[in-house]
Amino acid sequence: MRILVVSNRKGGTGKTTVAVNLAAELAALGRRVLLIDLDSQGHCALGVGFKPAVGTPNVHRLFADPAARLLDAIVPTATGNLWLAPADPSFDHGSGVRDDRRLRQAIADEGLADRFDIIVIDTPPSLDTLLINALIAADRLLVPYVPHHLSYEGVRQLMRALFRIMTRENRGLKILGFLPTMAAGHVRQHRAITGQVAVEFGASRVLPAIRADIRLAEAFAAGQPIRAYAPRSRGAEDFALLATALDARLREREHSSGRH
Repeated sequence: MRILVVSNRKGGTGKTTVAVNLAAELAALGRRVLLIDLDSQGHCALGVGFKPAVGTPNVHRLFADPAARLLDAIVPTATGNLWLAPADPSFDHGSGVRDDRRLRQAIADEGLADRFDIIVIDTPPSLDTLLINALIAADRLLVPYVPHHLSYEGVRQLMRALFRIMTRENRGLKILGFLPTMAAGHVRQHRAITGQVAVEFGASRVLPAIRADIRLAEAFAAGQPIRAYAPRSRGAEDFALLATALDARLREREHSSGRH
């Protein structure tokens, strides 16, 4: 099993759009995928059309109740092979259990490796225990960024925070790639910022961009991944290509490490 965290310290970079649509595309490739929403905005549920009732178990209970189980929060979605652990929109990020390994322990103790091939974790932009939990639980990091200066600064801030995690807390965490989102190749600033990311972090780590497409926002409003809402759109094409490329990378590393 691979655990992929989607993160950037800057909000508005398309993290949830990436998490939802990449998870749906990986599921379409036949992978059993669990989407965990650690961002208390709860937008992953919107993206897959899940409307939790009052009192529905959620992933944030792990951080409010030491006896809570992650398995109790997992629900199937309308997309085949895709399950969701929804967020609690009322969760106070400053409250709860202060255990940076809570999520990692729950994944291991509750046997999720036998149930899923890939876990995709959507994260809040704040550097708090929820983001640290995600980074310690994961083995691969995907960083979406909008190609403008503020988003680039979010990438750099995340990398500074990540250095401590990768050297002290989770040496198995590797960067899967940097993903330009809402990109427009004809905009000079977009090309310039992506060039800076390539220079600072390595050109091979910069993934093919997700182009700007209003259909991606419309799909969220409709409660569907883009592959279901507008399968012939630019957004659907870009996410399908991204999932195929990343799935190949993940499978290569699984085989090379003897993990299946």
